[in-house]
Amino acid sequence: MSGFHRHRRSKRIIANFTGFEADLLRSLASQLVELLRNEAAVPRDDVDPLEAMFDFTGPTQEPEDPVLARLFPTAYPADEEAAAEFRRFTEGSLRDGKANAAIAIIDGLEEAGLPPELTEEGLMIDVELDEPGAETWMRSFTDLRLALATRLGVEEGDEEYWHSLPDDDPTAQAHDIYEWVGYLQETLVQALSD
Repeated sequence: MSGFHRHRRSKRIIANFTGFEADLLRSLASQLVELLRNEAAVPRDDVDPLEAMFDFTGPTQEPEDPVLARLFPTAYPADEEAAAEFRRFTEGSLRDGKANAAIAIIDGLEEAGLPPELTEEGLMIDVELDEPGAETWMRSFTDLRLALATRLGVEEGDEEYWHSLPDDDPTAQAHDIYEWVGYLQETLVQALSD
C-alpha cells in the first residue's frame, strides 16, 4: 500500500490496496456505520418527506458509548439545557453525514473491485476518487481514527507505550491499524493539496 497520490494527467486521487487492506478498511467503515445507525433513531418510511425535514425530535442526552460521545461531544458543557437543544437539532443529521461518508468508502472499494467475500490472495484494488469523494473519505478517516483511539485509550504522548508492546499483542495490532488509518489520512491530505 503506497497511500494516496494525485494522478498527473487525470488529477484524480488514487490509492492501491491489497485485497486484505481493502477488506480491512471496508470492515472498519461497516462497523462505524453499524455503530452510528444502531443507536440512532430508525428512519420511518411512513413519514411525509416535508414533515421529516422539519422533525427535530433527535436525542437530547450525550451518548453512553464512549466512541459516540467522542464523535458527538457536548456543545455546551456548562449549560445542560442548551446542550440538549443543540444535540436535538444537530445530532441526527451529523450521524447521517458520518454514516454516509463511511458508506462512501464501502461503495468506493466495492466499485473498485473488492468482492463481497475476499477469496483471491494476491488481489489488488485500485481506488480512484474525485476531489469531493476524496474529501468525504478524509472526513470518514477522521471518524475512524477517533473511534479507534477511543476504544484503545490512545492519549497524546503515549507512543513509547504502544511501541513497547510485543508484536503479537492484539492491542498492539489494533494500534497498528489506528496508525495505518492515520497514514491513509495523511497521504490523502497531501494528495488533495498537490
